[in-house]
Amino acid sequence: MEPLPRKLYKIAQVREFERRVIEDCGVSSLELMRLAGTEVFNSIRLQWPNAKSIAIFCGAGNNAGDGYVVASIALQANLTVKVYSLINPEHLVGDALTASQHYRNQLGIIVPFEDQAIDNVDIIVDALLGTGLNRPVSGLFERAINKINHSRSFVVSIDSPSGLNADTGALMGCAVKADMTVTFIGLKQGLFTGQALEYCGELVYASLSLSCTVFKDILPSAFRGINKIWGSRSRSAHKGTYGHVLIIGGDAGYSGAVKLAGEAALRLGAGLVSIATHQTHAAFLNVNRPELMCHGVASIQDLSLLINKATVVVIGPGLGQSAWAKDLFDFTLTTNKPLIIDADGLNLLAQSQKSNPNWVLTPHPGEAARLLNCTTTEIQHDRFTAVFSLQSKYNGVVVLKGAGTLIASDHECIVSTTGNPGMATGGMGDVLAGVIAGLVAQGESLIDASQYGVYGHGYAADMAVKYKGERGLLANDLMPHLRKWVNNI
Repeated sequence: MEPLPRKLYKIAQVREFERRVIEDCGVSSLELMRLAGTEVFNSIRLQWPNAKSIAIFCGAGNNAGDGYVVASIALQANLTVKVYSLINPEHLVGDALTASQHYRNQLGIIVPFEDQAIDNVDIIVDALLGTGLNRPVSGLFERAINKINHSRSFVVSIDSPSGLNADTGALMGCAVKADMTVTFIGLKQGLFTGQALEYCGELVYASLSLSCTVFKDILPSAFRGINKIWGSRSRSAHKGTYGHVLIIGGDAGYSGAVKLAGEAALRLGAGLVSIATHQTHAAFLNVNRPELMCHGVASIQDLSLLINKATVVVIGPGLGQSAWAKDLFDFTLTTNKPLIIDADGLNLLAQSQKSNPNWVLTPHPGEAARLLNCTTTEIQHDRFTAVFSLQSKYNGVVVLKGAGTLIASDHECIVSTTGNPGMATGGMGDVLAGVIAGLVAQGESLIDASQYGVYGHGYAADMAVKYKGERGLLANDLMPHLRKWVNNI
């Protein structure tokens, strides 16, 4: 099993790689199909070595051809094999027809799928649609997908779960929910974000042993996020060495968000953290965390002194949208300090329509929709387009949160590989804002602080649920794991 590469591509780019292999490297398309089918079968054998029976659902294109190759290999390995075909195999063309004929020459069983009950088998292979789908799934294919999803068998998808858009990670009506997806040549960007995380299962990559020259001069569309090993600190360091984070927010009754952001910045190693918050709770905000320097702010004059001392400013956690909040927000945007804008800061930004190369925006899909004046559904339908639209409109770095968080600057897009559904709870975004600010305070660039901060934030959450489960995870549960992560423990 090959390690997953960092580089991600769009479907059209992977098709160009295939063309180059066939036309420039002298590898036939049929040989590619045989290599792909072999990789799928080997992956099945590795994961489920005791499987005795297999059913392959085949559609009309080359994805079906891959399925027939799997079926032939499974027959040779003495498994019980049945192909459910959604079209007459005689109507296949090219390599797919050749692969199906080879299977039939081995006396392989092909059953026309007509919405009937399917056999109980150990493994189901999804070779229905692959990456070639360009419209919502319907009709017989939709019914076949529903049958697969309601079976008790382990499900393996070839290249991409049928019905999933491998460019965007969105469903095209419905999709196969796989336990494993074996994908070839280049990793498709859509398999790492949005609904794809629910449908792909374990991702297995097979390069098909192609020469790296086929990738020459085609830039990846995105990159998978990676960890960073943090260096040791100087023995002569002091608190001023590692920056001063200022968190602005916490309107009356909303003190928790700024406290979470502040503590996260401290746990990441910021030298000093100040909080500018509403006067009603400033005096007792740091009762359980005395390291936070809390200031009641009534006017922009109060805030000006604090911003001047800061290395980086976070605005938005618990800020609200009152007149007090708007005054603080408008004044904060006049600073030349690096900014992290989150929560209500983003809602206020949506009203101001300003841009700045020196900030990080951290919207969830709902906030992103307000920033782009569209719907949350539109954001989730194509998260890559959304994050690039946000970055183009507002500049700086944009962190589009959610399953498979996207981090975009003006020159690259990074997809998060950490995190879990337990993070769907209040306060997680406040912690992330503090994490990113803590890294900026220590000298990381905005893009590096964002990509490593998102990785560490998700990693801490993964560690926090490892033995206790996802339900009931609290934002504050991440703190000890953030400290371990930034110390490489």
